[in-house]
Amino acid sequence: MRDKLVEKLIKGEEKRQAEGLELIPSENYVSEDVLKANGSVFTNKYSEGYPGRRYYGGQDFTDQVERLAIERVCKLFKCKFANVQPHSGAPANLAVYAALLVPGDTVLGMDLSHGGHLTHGHPMTLPAKIYKFVTYKMKNPDTGEIDYEDMRRVALKEKPKLIIAGFSAYPRTLNYKKFVEIAHEVGAVTMADMAHIAGLIVAGVLRNPFDDGFDIITSTTHKTLRGPRGGIILTRENEEIAKKIVQYSSSCSTKELFFPQGVNVSLVFVFDEKIDETNSQLLTFSMLQRTFERGSGETLACGSGSCASVVASSYHILQDVNFRNKNVNCVDAKVFPPGGETRVRFSKEEGVLLSGIPKVSFRGEL
Repeated sequence: MRDKLVEKLIKGEEKRQAEGLELIPSENYVSEDVLKANGSVFTNKYSEGYPGRRYYGGQDFTDQVERLAIERVCKLFKCKFANVQPHSGAPANLAVYAALLVPGDTVLGMDLSHGGHLTHGHPMTLPAKIYKFVTYKMKNPDTGEIDYEDMRRVALKEKPKLIIAGFSAYPRTLNYKKFVEIAHEVGAVTMADMAHIAGLIVAGVLRNPFDDGFDIITSTTHKTLRGPRGGIILTRENEEIAKKIVQYSSSCSTKELFFPQGVNVSLVFVFDEKIDETNSQLLTFSMLQRTFERGSGETLACGSGSCASVVASSYHILQDVNFRNKNVNCVDAKVFPPGGETRVRFSKEEGVLLSGIPKVSFRGEL
């Protein structure tokens, strides 16, 4: 590399990743194939639009790559329609909101302090400034079960246009049928944000929300799918919803918030059925070796005491930690990486402590 300073920084990061360990659920280690594809000559190409409908010429191979990614992800998730262009999960969610809702519409999502995600209605995010978000919570934080009765009560009262299942840190499997029943009762569309468990779904370890009637699945591609940074929007049967997403995201109006930016060629590797099956099996085996029960939805480990309690399921580990009792802050605690921000679940500071089991599971593959 001609720029020696940049080369030095890249080598430093390689060394840091090889020798350090950050338990961050949103991260994983990609394969050499993904790294090579990300650094290929496709980097030179503008490819706004969709295959066969680009805004620039010279798309012979970019169109083939995107079609291949669509074909593979549809096969993995057993669906008919896929958009593989979002840059990550947040833009994928925003694209769905913009395609199906109008400003001021109501959305029902999981409370962040109970395991939900920022893009599901946190007041500091862009979607929350455009739409009205209401939340459902756990019935009892000690057992970690969603209060489906209260969810139904909120839905009947608020009449949301969209109901979201999915989380950043929830310790149990979701009852997708309950979500669908409630949505049908109030005439809402259902969306499952499966960013953190997508790899386990395609491996058959966890249930596919489509099998219980969900309308939409969104996900990132760089967590349990172990791919490059990206996002996906999927629909199984509902062509009307698929068309709305395509029509919205392919518009060139300056008013639009989401615009197709072209395809990431390395996505074809994350959607390769053989590779993804191997990745997911490795992750599952690693979980079982650590005595986690696959998709049981049960509390797997509990510690008593005022300082810490642990609830683990799927690959999430949630910890309630009172650092004040231990007279230590998050940065000083050795279990957290230097400079890392950690939030405390069910405390005055919204958020959760998470553990990156997928990332640990693939260390041996480096």
